[in-house]
Amino acid sequence: MNLSLGQFQQAFIEALYSRPAPELSGVTEQAAFAVYRNTVLAGCVDALRANFPSVCTLVGRAWMDETAAVYARQFPPSDPRLICYGATFPDFLEDIQSQHAVPYLADVARLDLHWTEAFSAPYETCLNLVELAGMTPSDLDHGCLPPRASARWYWCEAHPVYTLWRCAREQVAWPHDQPWVGEGVLFVGTADGVCHQPLGKGGHAFLKACAAGQSLMQASELAQHAETDLDFTEMLGRLMTAQAFRPLAFTGEHPHG
Repeated sequence: MNLSLGQFQQAFIEALYSRPAPELSGVTEQAAFAVYRNTVLAGCVDALRANFPSVCTLVGRAWMDETAAVYARQFPPSDPRLICYGATFPDFLEDIQSQHAVPYLADVARLDLHWTEAFSAPYETCLNLVELAGMTPSDLDHGCLPPRASARWYWCEAHPVYTLWRCAREQVAWPHDQPWVGEGVLFVGTADGVCHQPLGKGGHAFLKACAAGQSLMQASELAQHAETDLDFTEMLGRLMTAQAFRPLAFTGEHPHG
């Protein structure tokens, strides 16, 4: 059978991840191919373990490696940068929850993924607070605070996901007085690494609105609706200090200057 280069490459990938590729039987039956296949699979497993360390801590090395191998065979990398591998791994863990019986595992995996995304995001200029000093309240109301590419946020209603993630990631003891309530987290990649901090429902709603292009006034209303006792000034100050935003932008209805 004569294969085009593209067909050969696709069949080779299928064979690498133990899927049927009869057109390459002459290649795949060789002992050297089995060694190569195992090396590629081991690289995927190593990448997933490195990208999801909190998950590995919670379930143990053996279960993590076995599950990562199953995932890798079904969802091989599409990007040669293995730090980017595993974007659908949290959803995969959610789909197989009956096998691990850890109801918060997929949410913890999402925080590992967000940490990696914040770490590997391209650099963007952050908001300079001095820029805000000369602006009128009307300017600020109609301005938009777009989050930086290195900002990631997550809210989990069912579990204290930030505390679960932090204890697993940093391998610290569970706080004896920790209530089992919903939690959120903000990650921001900076020149010094990835910073993280707790995030309430109001902050999560605010960042989501800002990312959607809502004005500061609209985003603040959504934040206060999500968290009725929100101290908006304090919340906004923490987000700005965390360098979560790019420079202020303005809507077409109210151009600055």
